[in-house]
Amino acid sequence: MAPGERVFLSLGSNVGDRELYLGRAAVAVDRLPATRLVGLSELYLTQPVGRQDQPEFLNAAAEIETGLEPEELLSALQGIEELLGRVRQERWGPRTIDLDIIYYGKRIIKSPRLEIPHPRAHQRAFVLIPLAEIASHWLDPVRNLTVEQLLKFLDRADQEVRPYSGWGRLPHLPQEDGP
Repeated sequence: MAPGERVFLSLGSNVGDRELYLGRAAVAVDRLPATRLVGLSELYLTQPVGRQDQPEFLNAAAEIETGLEPEELLSALQGIEELLGRVRQERWGPRTIDLDIIYYGKRIIKSPRLEIPHPRAHQRAFVLIPLAEIASHWLDPVRNLTVEQLLKFLDRADQEVRPYSGWGRLPHLPQEDGP
């Protein structure tokens, strides 16, 4: 594959076998056309945003290179979510898997279907902490601050993020056939 655009994703799960869903999502992303997984953060336990009466999330960040255009990538990620059992019933509700595009190169996109950079990423510790692990010097094209700087200025008062000491990094999961 020819080098593509650098893209950063946020991955999350708080239903069922969270580690398995995150691992399968990472494998499925790596198998997308014209796409390869470049890096993954450690896993983090995080409190839910919005509705609080749900299980904690496991979150991670991923870096990919892709030749897919942003809307194509969004459709592909939503297809992975669907294959892994995600049902969109309520905003910020429980989910088997959540895959969000945080940055797509240096592009700034505002369409009815997609906003990049992700409009709330700079406010969320569960996005910035894993992202800083793999891309601390990445420059947010809207705020003109690095991920590390965004994290430094973040008010984390109600955002508990803890390292997950389960099984370690996602790449160590067995590479299964299918999503």
